[in-house]
Amino acid sequence: MRQPGEYPALRVSAMNKTFSIGGAFAERKIRAVNEVDLEIYAGETLALVGESGSGKSTLARCIVRLIEPDSGEVELDGKSIALVKSRELPTVYRDMQMVFQDPNSSLNPRMTVRQIIEEPLRLHLHTPKRDRRDVVRRLLSRVGLQDAHLDRLPHQLSGGQRQRVGIARALAVQPKVLILDEPTSSLDVSVRGQILQLLADLQEDTGLAYLFITHDLQVARRLADRVAVMYLGRILEQGTSDEVFGFPSHPYTKALLSAAPIPEWGARKERYLLSGEIPSPIDVPDGCPLSSRCPLVIDECRLAPPPLLRFEGTHDSACPITTANQMALT
Repeated sequence: MRQPGEYPALRVSAMNKTFSIGGAFAERKIRAVNEVDLEIYAGETLALVGESGSGKSTLARCIVRLIEPDSGEVELDGKSIALVKSRELPTVYRDMQMVFQDPNSSLNPRMTVRQIIEEPLRLHLHTPKRDRRDVVRRLLSRVGLQDAHLDRLPHQLSGGQRQRVGIARALAVQPKVLILDEPTSSLDVSVRGQILQLLADLQEDTGLAYLFITHDLQVARRLADRVAVMYLGRILEQGTSDEVFGFPSHPYTKALLSAAPIPEWGARKERYLLSGEIPSPIDVPDGCPLSSRCPLVIDECRLAPPPLLRFEGTHDSACPITTANQMALT
């Protein structure tokens, strides 16, 4: 349970990232991450949801400094890491680790499972060689693998087994924050359920904070304590899982939820439709990024990006229409 005055395990403030494309005479800008704020506490899971191309993975890479952000603040347990120099990043990675979407590309194909999990023990914790074997075996057992997997190469493992190795590698340094970038999207449905249960059990045992990036709303609803909805680089809605899924406020969230399949034969639900197509990230509208598609759009939406606002009894929403209605009801 969150304690009064407790620092978030991870806090992201005003994160921005822009990419340049084209040549010197035709340079264009893509605003991949735009003024993003997030907080995650120990033992809590924040699901970051949205369509492909919304900036979720770019945000994750900016947080761990695989991509250098243009601006923004990242704090671990109340301590800023924004100004940490590249050579000092290994000290940061002891507290914050990342599990990638594709285990095929995130594991070194020339290293055995033993070597893959030993590497962070050697680089970050400087664990003596004589002690590494026992630590690796404990980690393998923790993620549901056996000693027989120790000397196998990644191509000799199934997709689920490779993802378990990636999780074991991340846990090796005993981090406080785990960033999970679509960790189950490339797995079969049965294996996906096993990995999600593994993550839930690990969090219960260790108190890890999870930033869980996914486009699968059913997964987010099952695993997350809180949900943040991202669209074209911005957070449009944020709240507890029950608030966002039960009482969506922003038109984009409503459309996203109405497009999700219902896991019941013959079940029907009302569709909430947006007009047109997703704008090019090179040409995002000046105001609300949804303004060119939203059925509720007003002039205010086109002037400037609406801020996330919260009123008593509600959750955060960046829609001036719904927040105004909520204010009138409180």
